[in-house]
Amino acid sequence: MSRLILIPGLAGDAAMWQAQLAALPAQWQAHVTDVHTRHASIAAMAQALLQEEAGELVLCGASMGGMIAMEAVRQAPGRIRGLALLGTSAHPETDDMRALREAAIELFEQGRVAEVIEPNVALAFHPDNAARLAPAYLEFVHRAGAGQLIAQNRAVIGRPDARIHLPEVRCPTLVMCGDADRLAPPECSSVIAALVPNAQLVLVQDCGHTC
Repeated sequence: MSRLILIPGLAGDAAMWQAQLAALPAQWQAHVTDVHTRHASIAAMAQALLQEEAGELVLCGASMGGMIAMEAVRQAPGRIRGLALLGTSAHPETDDMRALREAAIELFEQGRVAEVIEPNVALAFHPDNAARLAPAYLEFVHRAGAGQLIAQNRAVIGRPDARIHLPEVRCPTLVMCGDADRLAPPECSSVIAALVPNAQLVLVQDCGHTC
């Protein structure tokens, strides 16, 4: 049976998958990868995942994790038996977002993580969920620290245009997005689902980027 690999989003770690890990059947052998913390580009992260995880795989990636999953299926289409792409984008970085990320990186380099993250944390959640879920989110972002925030934002800035190869994907693919996602809006998921043959698109009601 194919193994399920869970790929966190930017600054995320296994903590963001605790509820899913508890609910998944044991036969899936679900495992949270940390390749995003050890490599400088989306392509290198995907390559490392494929080298470290043997056999046929099902990949579930959230946000930046979805970018890694899309690159992994480009690199090894014969090994990927299923994809779940959650709140992610296949587009390359836009000029506006690049400028925002570069400005944030400058502040991270000065150690001003809280100044960047805390005023913007609500953007990651549906308004009904922010007060309940934001503390745990802030905890793992601060745990990642400035160095990881810098490296992972640079990887996202340099991500490939996945739209080019998505029409070649042949494995079952679920594309899921919160209907109130402000960081990777639903139209990003619609583009992915339109490009991947037979992909299933699910919009989660009253849900933001993280929840």
